[in-house]
Amino acid sequence: MGQSFLPTKENQRALRDAFGCFATGVTVITTSTDTGPIGITANSFSSVSLDPPLISWCPAKESDRLSAFEANSDFAIHILREDQGEMATAFAENGDCFGDGWRRSQNGVPIYDDCLCVLECQREAQFDAGDHLIMLGRVHRVHMHQGQPLVFCHGKFGGFSTPS
Repeated sequence: MGQSFLPTKENQRALRDAFGCFATGVTVITTSTDTGPIGITANSFSSVSLDPPLISWCPAKESDRLSAFEANSDFAIHILREDQGEMATAFAENGDCFGDGWRRSQNGVPIYDDCLCVLECQREAQFDAGDHLIMLGRVHRVHMHQGQPLVFCHGKFGGFSTPS
């Protein structure tokens, strides 16, 4: 039998490892500020509804980038391709690591066109959720491209392959 524990403060590392057993896609979420573009890596993205088209993501309350996403209701979800692990790492470490290859959307949001999928969104609502917020966004434009998704599981990036 494996490990069993209570999800207490003393077991937060073990709980994080348990949550990490669930493979997720990897996103970079971007918005604009008065001082320039900002982004953050998140694997807490989820589709919510087709009608209306809604998504959610969950930034940490302690993130120094949270205020930028609270101040601007427009943002973009970039679903990363399997070869974009460096981009995910860069935005996890630094919110203003924008290099070449991005443009501004009609709403002024930074967009990377070479991702697997980009969802341009506007915040619909936000909800308190412990040490995170749940940001609910309404999708108003979608950009899709060919490729395979970047996957995150057990603290590592990987790829996805379909059975032949």
